[in-house]
Amino acid sequence: MAPPLSSWPWASLRVYKYFLLAPLAWKVGQEWLEQGGAPLWSPWLHLLLLFSARGLTYQFWFSYSNMLFLTRRRRVVPDGVDFRQIDHEWDWDNLLILQTLIGASVVNGPLGPGLDHVRVWDPRGLAIALLLHVGFSEPVFYWAHRALHRAPIFGQYHAAHHSTPVTHPLTAAFGTPLEALLLTLTIGVPLAGAFLMGAGSIGLIYLYLLAFDYLRSMGYSNVEVVSHRVFQAVPALRYILYTPTYLSLHHREKDSNFCLFMPLFDLLGGTLNTKSWELQKEIYQGKNDVVPEFVFLAHVVDIMSSMHVPFVLRSISSVPFENHLVLLPFWPVAFTGMLLMWCFSKTFVVSSYCLRGRLHQTWTVPRYGFQYFIPAAKKGINHQIELAIVRADRIGVKVLSLAALNKNEALNGGGTLFVERHPDLRVRVVHGNTLTAAVILNEIPSNTKDVFLTGATSKLGRAIALYLCRKKIKVMMLTMSSERFLKIQREAPAEFQQYLVQVTKYQPAQNCKTWLVGKWLSPREQRWAAPGTHFHQFVVPPIIGFRRDCTYGKLAAMRLPKDVQGVGSCEYTMERGVVHACHAGGVVHFLEGWKHHEVGAIDVDRIDVVWKAALKHGFTPS
Repeated sequence: MAPPLSSWPWASLRVYKYFLLAPLAWKVGQEWLEQGGAPLWSPWLHLLLLFSARGLTYQFWFSYSNMLFLTRRRRVVPDGVDFRQIDHEWDWDNLLILQTLIGASVVNGPLGPGLDHVRVWDPRGLAIALLLHVGFSEPVFYWAHRALHRAPIFGQYHAAHHSTPVTHPLTAAFGTPLEALLLTLTIGVPLAGAFLMGAGSIGLIYLYLLAFDYLRSMGYSNVEVVSHRVFQAVPALRYILYTPTYLSLHHREKDSNFCLFMPLFDLLGGTLNTKSWELQKEIYQGKNDVVPEFVFLAHVVDIMSSMHVPFVLRSISSVPFENHLVLLPFWPVAFTGMLLMWCFSKTFVVSSYCLRGRLHQTWTVPRYGFQYFIPAAKKGINHQIELAIVRADRIGVKVLSLAALNKNEALNGGGTLFVERHPDLRVRVVHGNTLTAAVILNEIPSNTKDVFLTGATSKLGRAIALYLCRKKIKVMMLTMSSERFLKIQREAPAEFQQYLVQVTKYQPAQNCKTWLVGKWLSPREQRWAAPGTHFHQFVVPPIIGFRRDCTYGKLAAMRLPKDVQGVGSCEYTMERGVVHACHAGGVVHFLEGWKHHEVGAIDVDRIDVVWKAALKHGFTPS
């Protein structure tokens, strides 16, 4: 049996836990109807507004700390937050729910009527709250926190909070009910004191609570935000304001730095970690800024998927992307973000992970999928990709892999343009399509006799057709261009050319149950497929499954090796720990130490070589 106050009573409710706040919304609705307008002085309304504002404070720090393009040079612990930690801390906002319910009980209790005429602001209340914070909250939290680190209390109530050395803004609110009640006492006494002395105000509640959450999130952000020069200029500030390095040392070493916000109490209690300030200086100066050895150069697919990046919503980015209804209200914000990216065109670092002890990063070009099909945008997009390649080469990246549209044949010849412009590149430019072709080909059942191929003259379509014809599999290549078909057919050995057949309509494929889709198919075009057909896909975006009597494969992808660390976001629609095959192809190129560029046409003879190398390094089909 679990110890009391070690688990949340509403844990089984999952997302429905937010209905615990429904009575507050009901009260606001009643007052709205009674007053004929918004009840601006309603304590119930302010409790809901505080809940939202406090949640946004944690969200602000979460977003900032995950904006690697801004924060990567000043990260205290360079490791990423993985899926295990995300799931572990999924219900981090239980603290806010509990404190909102406690606030509701106060409003509904004997003190409630007295809150109807509370002032908007009283500066005396702030002075009283600060005095009580320093004189009561800080020392009480310090000693209670030290007590939580003693056995057996630590294992029962505090170990979960310390289960990962990588602190995070949402970690700040995560804990057991006992820890939440301790924080509630820490917050509540200064506010209660101000009100009991007749100096309380609505403004004080907002200011104190939001400042408390702001400082707590800042400490857990894992990013240094205050320059070491400030602490050198004002040495006393070291004992008044803690830093993310200071807090991180507590989470890693556990026997020091117990303070709430003021290291003064660690100094008085003899638990001050002497490494805190020198390490803070080193980190602020870029000690943990490591150059990645592999980069995957991605792009945004559309406005909705732009909200799937790791620094927006962890609950969204940590699962495969879908068009959730909850994202619709944020569409205007995402649209504005798109316009800003156009104005300030710069490649962004959006995520990182570690594999075999080496840093891998994903950069994204500030361009959206539809832009790649605008002729006037071609030059600007290639310029952005070229800048990213030159930057990678300058800082020492070894392999840069191009995502989907960044290697479009019509755009830059599958990356050939950049290699020709910069013949002395040290970074290897890789389109990764050799492994993509291998993944698709290894999905096809061994007893297949014929296939129908759309996008047949594309880079991938060509390689797939030439590979399959060598296996004596009939390939119906859908293309209107006889010239392009004949060019591919002549590449095949003479004895296998008969297995490549040009078709210009969908009717010849109506008896073929293996369709390889490299060009988007409308519902009308899908109707030509026979019942039981399986659609293998290498088209972006993937086709929509309209046929219930057929099956639809996912985009070519591979699962990362088991020793990968720090992966906490899904790559577009891929499952957790799964990446697009072209991404995996670039990683394999890096791990093998191959010195050639993989650009332009796919070398059919290397398909099996790359496939075997991927399996050797622990990649598995998804």
